[in-house]
Amino acid sequence: MKITISGKNIDVTEALRSATEDKLAKLEKYFRPDAECNVTLSVEKERQKMEVTIPMKGHIIRAEQQSDDMYVTIDLAVDIIEAQLKKYRKKLITKQQNSDSLRKEFVEEEIAQDEEIRIVRAKKFGMKPMFPEDACVQMELLGHNFFVFSNAETGEVNVVYKRKDKCYGLIEPEF
Repeated sequence: MKITISGKNIDVTEALRSATEDKLAKLEKYFRPDAECNVTLSVEKERQKMEVTIPMKGHIIRAEQQSDDMYVTIDLAVDIIEAQLKKYRKKLITKQQNSDSLRKEFVEEEIAQDEEIRIVRAKKFGMKPMFPEDACVQMELLGHNFFVFSNAETGEVNVVYKRKDKCYGLIEPEF
């Protein structure tokens, strides 16, 4: 796997580079040797942050993790990538265009039954038109991280969501 490591507000030392490459080597069993992996290490307000992006045909595998210690952050991010690969293996393989980035051994491994995506609950609810700000208030009242609503201004179905930085985001479909 071809690993590109860059730093943002941090000097990527040889020890840090070596630790990152060693941990990411754990993922090589899933990917072909020509797979690319982009890593960004950064420091923000004394929090050590790592972003890992592995582009594949049709998908992007990505993890973002932060903690007080960069070495702990590296471990956490690599574990997330590995868990994503195992969880979505069947989905990645069934889309023929994606399996060319993965190793043949990983593709042919037996997939456990519990790894299938199963919808266990479906909800129906009426959507009355409301403004995005009202939708944010409703989302907070429900204690959810997102809320689907009919936008009173546009008449379209929109989604508001809570971001990590405690702000809100709005998703408007584009057809």
